[in-house]
Amino acid sequence: MPKIALSQVKKTYPGSRTDAVSALDLEIADGEFMCLLGPSGCGKTTTLRMIAGLENLTAGELQIGDRVVDCPANATFIPPEKRELGLVFQSYALWPHLTIERNTDFGLRLRKVPKAERVQRTDDVMRALGIEQYRDRYPSQLSGGQQQRVALARMLAVSPGVLLLDEPLSNLDARLRLEMRAELKRIHGEFGTTIVFVTHDQWEAMTLATTIAVMNDGVIQQMGTPDDIYDRPANRFVAEFVGSPPINLIECETGAASPLAKVIGDYLADRVPNASGIALVGIRPEAIAVYAEPTAVPTSSFTLSAQIEGVLPTGGSWIVEIKAAGQLLLMTTHIAPNLSAGDEVFLSIAAAALHLFDAQGHRLTDTDTALGRAVA
Repeated sequence: MPKIALSQVKKTYPGSRTDAVSALDLEIADGEFMCLLGPSGCGKTTTLRMIAGLENLTAGELQIGDRVVDCPANATFIPPEKRELGLVFQSYALWPHLTIERNTDFGLRLRKVPKAERVQRTDDVMRALGIEQYRDRYPSQLSGGQQQRVALARMLAVSPGVLLLDEPLSNLDARLRLEMRAELKRIHGEFGTTIVFVTHDQWEAMTLATTIAVMNDGVIQQMGTPDDIYDRPANRFVAEFVGSPPINLIECETGAASPLAKVIGDYLADRVPNASGIALVGIRPEAIAVYAEPTAVPTSSFTLSAQIEGVLPTGGSWIVEIKAAGQLLLMTTHIAPNLSAGDEVFLSIAAAALHLFDAQGHRLTDTDTALGRAVA
């Protein structure tokens, strides 16, 4: 299966003063499950459509395998039907007048695949996706999750080099989304197909992807494994966008520093190089622990007296609101907390759990080792 490479790709729509995608460099390896993650309007769907050939590049170069399929500078453009890609839309795009079997083998018939091979490939992929019992039904007789499986089966039957998925789970309810995430993970493992998956849902990206590219304003903010993205966010945008509840942020710039920021600043002063360059400290909610007595707090961790503001059950986990040095922090726990509003506690945060950023919002990577954080 081919590798996909986008080099300095730019897309500007007529009449727009801003680029939908700007100076994009992206490489998707053979067999990878790549998620393009970001908010609406960040350029992720435009990127997918350029790979598919549904949008022309304004500048740059797009290569699939050893072929350049789009390069405005050389007047090169290979149409979508010749790129050997499979595209699954958010709406599934099934033929309503064809049975599930006919929908599944539609691409094989277009390619005039011999009947014996066509029947075998159709049977194999329908069995793999658990839809063989629906072969004589029509799309309107199936649930959303079943229709999604048919759309995937239709693409997999033609053995595409790359499978492109544009927010394919957004129309499903929560339970079906969970089931289809597991199904997509299994399909990727079984077929080894290169998958490019567009989503605004961070949990879809975190559970499915081998690599995530976080996008905003047409630019890739960070690319890495799900663990890289979550544990080592490259900048403030990634730190805030990925994670629920959101990361706690403490402004530390001179003149804007809160009492909590000053206490954290004192703690960091002797532990990290160039502590004066720290403008923002991030703390994931699950990194906070609370204790009834100061003697129970682990040594070397950052600690501070605090007060419980509220406890919010979320079904199997709890969000705890904590007021520390005048600032509200969120803590999460999967163990039922024996806490009530007004309780006095001592919070604890391991040094390695502190995310440090400069005034431009960029991660201060040279501080990770000093804080004991694992470096990728």
